[in-house]
Amino acid sequence: MSLFQKHQTTLTEAINALHSRTFYAAFPEHPAPAVYGETADADGQARFKAMLGKKFEELRQSGAEGWAGQEESPYLQESLNVSYPTFSTSTLINRSSAAFHTWRKTSINDRAGILTESLERVKKRFFEVAYATMHTTGQGYMMAFQASGPHAADRALEAIAAGYEELNRFPAKAVWDKPMGKFNIQLNKEWRAVPKGISLVIGCSTFPTWNSVTGIYGSLMTGNSVIVKPHPGAILPIAIFVAEMQNVLAENNLDPNTCQLAVDTFDKMITKELAEHPDVKLIDFTGNSAFGSYLETLPGKTVFTEKTGVNSVILDSVEDIDKTAANLAFSVNLYSGQMCTAPQNFYVPQAGIKTPTGTVSFDEFAEKFVAQINGLVDNPKAGPFVLGAVQNKKTKERVTDAEKLPGKVWLISRSFENPMFKKARVATPVVVEVDSSKKEIFSKELFGPIALLIKTKNTDESIALAKEMALAHGAISCGAYTTDAAVKEKIADEMALAATPVSFNLTGGIYMNQNAAFSDFHVTGGNPSGNASFTNPEYVTKRFTWVGHREPVKV
Repeated sequence: MSLFQKHQTTLTEAINALHSRTFYAAFPEHPAPAVYGETADADGQARFKAMLGKKFEELRQSGAEGWAGQEESPYLQESLNVSYPTFSTSTLINRSSAAFHTWRKTSINDRAGILTESLERVKKRFFEVAYATMHTTGQGYMMAFQASGPHAADRALEAIAAGYEELNRFPAKAVWDKPMGKFNIQLNKEWRAVPKGISLVIGCSTFPTWNSVTGIYGSLMTGNSVIVKPHPGAILPIAIFVAEMQNVLAENNLDPNTCQLAVDTFDKMITKELAEHPDVKLIDFTGNSAFGSYLETLPGKTVFTEKTGVNSVILDSVEDIDKTAANLAFSVNLYSGQMCTAPQNFYVPQAGIKTPTGTVSFDEFAEKFVAQINGLVDNPKAGPFVLGAVQNKKTKERVTDAEKLPGKVWLISRSFENPMFKKARVATPVVVEVDSSKKEIFSKELFGPIALLIKTKNTDESIALAKEMALAHGAISCGAYTTDAAVKEKIADEMALAATPVSFNLTGGIYMNQNAAFSDFHVTGGNPSGNASFTNPEYVTKRFTWVGHREPVKV
């Protein structure tokens, strides 16, 4: 049985999910022993610990030109001391170029089978990946497991399915028969989906697999070779993915260098050198707007970016103000606000928020919001695990600086004790009131657990400001609360014009931070927060070119 036959049912289900947009998950998101095995968690943790202080020698990239690694655990504030093989740009490019010509001629079915098999191999290492993610990003255990394991694998499968669907959209061959009266012109025609070449995937420090695998698998599925350039602070999680990918490639007599890991260090980064190399034709990037915008200007490249944005919450009227405040407080606390979808600007009318029992004033909402944040932070069974740790020291400094913003400080950021990691780098949310006229304060992303309560004249101004921020500075998510159908439609329409998806009236166990594979498009590509979307057809079709050949039919 071929790998394609082995995974054909999964691939068919994934393609159907792409079209239906209903719930589908090939990889269970809960780390239950019944699903993954009684000892899977303990075994994964043991394997992770066994890697510390050693060389990562799983990659099938021979002839290391050096070894390097600078990852630090935000929980321990100590180096992981894991080193990885390093290679020069020329070595990486030469090997990728050589591998490309074999991989591009590998059949679509074989590619799909190999790539899906690699995800099945990674599935056996989800717990190992989870601990690696915790100790490079600072994510809490559950988020680290879900985001870097099953959710990332689902996003990768989504890219495989989307690529497979587009590659099979048109027939490979056809006889073209044109009636000309007394005779017909007949041509044999064929069409080839030709991949563009070498793909560079540039990772980020907060979501090293979730934000990378879509580009990796999208490029590989469409026949391109890939160089994965992780963030120097978060290498191990994606290194495990690449290692398993290389294993499956080698087992199928294909060059492991079809997908390479390109490790660098903070003091000697090779990202620009790789990106500007003429042989690199595709670039996927997640990170800050300045670098993303630079990549978008490079000539001769097809670039897919997810950059920064200013995410808004519009508060007009609610059914239950306490449930609303609780939902939003959780969104701000989740991974200490270090998500590209985390809310930042909360627009509240100066006249207050309408509820079935009367209007809740601006100050009353602020008090409820702060109380819900503190309630979660102070819950020893939830707070430390929801907030996790702060990945970057600069993020913690930014939170402290936010307390100095001009406006009433409703909540000062503080530390808390993580019962499992006494030295964890932590910071609770800061909440500051800002007048709607102070655009210079809230018209930029303040990455981290920073919430701005913006007092507006009315809901119309709230909508206008949220739209303006999205159009001018980008937005990846938006939350809105209203019980008025006309207001809801206005918000939906205005934010759609700003290419920003809206989550309406969330009060339960789903938050505006979250995006589901096979259903939610992550980033729209229509505003400055990024030019690409996980995973619409354009995300894969721009990775290859249709080329047709024709020849007269022999009589």
